[in-house]
Amino acid sequence: MKLSLTALFALLFSASVTAQTNTDILHYRFAIELNDQNDTIVGHTQITLVTTSAGRSVTLDLQSISPKGKGMIVGRTVFPYVVNGNDNAPTSRFTHQKNKLTIEALQPFNTGDTLQLFIQYKGIPEDGMIISKNSYGHRTFFADNWPDRAHHWIPCVDQPGDKASFEFLVTAPEHYQVVSNGIQIEETSLSGHKKLTHWREDIALPTKVMVIGVAAFAVQHTGFVNNCIPVSSWVFPENAEKGFYDYSIGTEVLAFFDQYIGPYPYRKLANVQSKTVYGGMENAGAIFYYENSVTGQRSEEGLFAHEIVHQWFGDMATEKSFAHLWLSEGFATYLTHIYMEHQYGTDSLNKRMKEDRASVLSFVKESKRPVVDSTPNYKSLLNANSYQKGSWVLHMLRREIGDSLFHAGVRAYYDLYKGRNAETKDLQVVFERISGKPLETFFRQWLFRGVNPKLQISWKEDPSTDGLIITIDQVQKGDPFEMALEMELHYEGNSKEVRRFDLSKISHSFLITGKGNLLKIIPDPGTSLLAEFNILSGK
Repeated sequence: MKLSLTALFALLFSASVTAQTNTDILHYRFAIELNDQNDTIVGHTQITLVTTSAGRSVTLDLQSISPKGKGMIVGRTVFPYVVNGNDNAPTSRFTHQKNKLTIEALQPFNTGDTLQLFIQYKGIPEDGMIISKNSYGHRTFFADNWPDRAHHWIPCVDQPGDKASFEFLVTAPEHYQVVSNGIQIEETSLSGHKKLTHWREDIALPTKVMVIGVAAFAVQHTGFVNNCIPVSSWVFPENAEKGFYDYSIGTEVLAFFDQYIGPYPYRKLANVQSKTVYGGMENAGAIFYYENSVTGQRSEEGLFAHEIVHQWFGDMATEKSFAHLWLSEGFATYLTHIYMEHQYGTDSLNKRMKEDRASVLSFVKESKRPVVDSTPNYKSLLNANSYQKGSWVLHMLRREIGDSLFHAGVRAYYDLYKGRNAETKDLQVVFERISGKPLETFFRQWLFRGVNPKLQISWKEDPSTDGLIITIDQVQKGDPFEMALEMELHYEGNSKEVRRFDLSKISHSFLITGKGNLLKIIPDPGTSLLAEFNILSGK
């Protein structure tokens, strides 16, 4: 996901809410009715779940009525619910307050029971489902769930650690088209100028990437990846020509990552022009891009790469909790750089890494928080730690173990955790196994500390050896980092060399002989280390 500054400002001030539940959701069936007369949605949700402890009630996330008068009103619940059973089944008792819906079962359940429940509700979404008009004045409906905003319009367990398969049955005025995750299995005209569209996703996913988009679209098939995965572009009809040109790049990007990471896991990819508050939102198999991403100049190649990487990292292999968000955003950021390196060369990679380094060093001056951050304010994690520093950690890991082992580690981590959830320690274990190196210090210092190295570099002549002494001091707060610093040393007579200096203490001094007068030092010429450099003049 990529975020605009306006969206970040708006999101930082909303609180996160997640139900503590004794269930594991297996499948959601969301039937949603939309209309053009008002913003009220009507929902009928069936949930299949497994109980993880014995009890009498379950709790879900669902927005209750806010002071603004928006939110969902629950009309009826049935628990347990028999599919295709008696519609007049006894209603379960429930309470709905403080954005939590607690439903009491008609009889007690045991650990491991597989049950179904039914919820009927309606209301005006305050968030999560964006009902608005596009730039052409046409009404649109776009789900926008990240990080835990799905509960504003659907009852669910709104956290990344609980994955489920799902389906959307959308009834809307017939002039709309509906796009969603998975594959479309039905489109039926109804009376009253309405239409039913049914999409189903059989792969278990977190709620943050379960979506529908409802609007007037121009749709173009842009090709297949591996001769089997259809890629399509969904754009507003008024800018179809430019949109189809811009969005067709998605096929090429998807093909690259299909080869680099592993087989694309979903049955289609739809790239969708939308009203998301983000620059892009990585909904599985149905990526939503911001409205002005259509320019006719293919100016958002990096954005497409970022969101497409998320199909593997974030959607399929998902962080266990938002504290480990960098496993999504850091991967998406760095693998975008790898794509750009493949397309445009190493200079492109180095340029992007230098820009990222500047962002990280600027951010850390205001924030002392580590990358792995357990803050309950999930939106505050949309920062340079999760994105650019996460990217830099992967870049330094690549430099530490080499390109081939790094690539093997990326593929092995994804293959192990596809369809599952992981945390930072899990990634460390995979790379230790692949590389044969202990990486505890590396992961701890870069991901669990709220500072970055700050290096002060100076040199002076050493009369006793007719050489020179280079001194490197770590002047950041706290313990020293263990790391390797390469420096390009320029001597009199136009000679130069690149030397590696292994650092593990607050101060290191290195003796260099037989080289002559040192004129200039260029630290990190290969753009391999996340650090702040301060070069003092030679003494």
